[in-house]
Amino acid sequence: MTRFPLRPFCAALVLTVALTGCSSTGGRRAEQARERARAAGGAVDTPRWRVAMVTHAGAGDAFWDIVRKGAEQAAAKDNITLLYSNDAQTQNQVQLVQAAIDQRVDGLLVTLAKGDALGPVLANAKAAGIPVISINSGQEFSARFGALTHIGQDETVAGQTAGATLDTRGRKGVLCVIHEQGNVGQEQRCDGARSKFGGQFQTLYVDGVNMPDARAAISAKLQADPALDTVLTLSAPVAATGLQAIQDARRPVELDTFDLGTQVVAGLQAGTVGFAVDQQPYLQGYEGVDLLWLYRYNLDVLGGGKPVLTGPQVLTKDDAAALAQYVARGTR
Repeated sequence: MTRFPLRPFCAALVLTVALTGCSSTGGRRAEQARERARAAGGAVDTPRWRVAMVTHAGAGDAFWDIVRKGAEQAAAKDNITLLYSNDAQTQNQVQLVQAAIDQRVDGLLVTLAKGDALGPVLANAKAAGIPVISINSGQEFSARFGALTHIGQDETVAGQTAGATLDTRGRKGVLCVIHEQGNVGQEQRCDGARSKFGGQFQTLYVDGVNMPDARAAISAKLQADPALDTVLTLSAPVAATGLQAIQDARRPVELDTFDLGTQVVAGLQAGTVGFAVDQQPYLQGYEGVDLLWLYRYNLDVLGGGKPVLTGPQVLTKDDAAALAQYVARGTR
């Protein structure tokens, strides 16, 4: 879709409205959760601080719904108004962060999937005295850009864990599917897996917003190279597409993945998915809001200069039955 530049005044106005609009549903949900917490006697009595959460999530990505649910639950407990917004286009995410700064929010949660691009705007947050915590992506940029801490998994370690697990499972040829070119974390996952895997390892780039094309590309690669016996995907939606591609290729190939979803858990139970590397996205949202509240309330900071890790955790068929109810309610 063609994007036309906006005049600066109009852009600022539109972005302010967009930030409010993107968070309106989340605001109602957070308020409902807050009322439930108060009724149960669980809400704090600190001021109603405002926290903006700006992510690189694309439209309709269930992973980010889980992150957001965690943030909303913590906001309800901590008497915080959560302003959520997202955009997969890096420059638009930068503008959303600036709009939050212009609103003088009390704290900022941000993802750093395209880390370098957010450096200047996070410098603006620091100059405005707004505490920042990074979550999910961009651990290596977090401290450099002045964030209090980073919450997520170390993507290189997660990749290494996947590679070692693939070796343990006796896999011989792995196709690692990157669905968002330029995403530092995805590159680190594949590179980490490659470093700990003893067999043949290839990387395939696909367009994660065009699943039919991704399916065709994975299937074509499997048909062209019989040495490949495993597909490693980096998200639950792409895992589902990978399973379809394996069916199209009509030969025995194992699917392993990062992250959970209903189809991934069903695949673990059925044996069509070998293992999943989970980073606990609910915790990333929950702890992000909660740590900003702790900083505002008591100047508390966790991590001691290191990231607060929520993963990796390797999950297999043995874990699937216990996980199913939590995946179904959208918190795992």
